[in-house]
Amino acid sequence: MKADIHPNYRFVVFRDVSNGTEFLSRSCIETRDTCTFEGQEYPLVQIDISATSHPFYTGTQKLLDTEGRVERFNRKYGFGSSN
Repeated sequence: MKADIHPNYRFVVFRDVSNGTEFLSRSCIETRDTCTFEGQEYPLVQIDISATSHPFYTGTQKLLDTEGRVERFNRKYGFGSSN
């Protein structure tokens, strides 16, 4: 094998900023932040979404119709009315 071509894998703590969940994994990502996890100091990577907060994995996905598109469609084409 060639020398110095493989990444430096090490233990890194990933923190989900939306719910505060932390988990330890191996990664070669570079970071300046550190944290204490189970009594030891590890590099810290803050992520926006993980399996603990993503609706697909948690089973809490909901269909949100914030602009009333379904109701507007039904009114426009006469669905749901008693005509």
